[in-house]
Amino acid sequence: MTKAELGLIGDAELVEELSLLTTQTARMRARMADIMAELERRRCAGKVRRHARH
Repeated sequence: MTKAELGLIGDAELVEELSLLTTQTARMRARMADIMAELERRRCAGKVRRHARH
């Protein structure tokens, strides 16, 4: 959406769009945190497995 298009939209619609984007951003951040935690868990589990073999 361009700045010109934003100028054509009413306040209520802009607030609604901002709310939607804020919710989506929060969900994406939570998902990213979940993925990073899982990767860290796997990385640590891999180290434990490698050390257990020796």
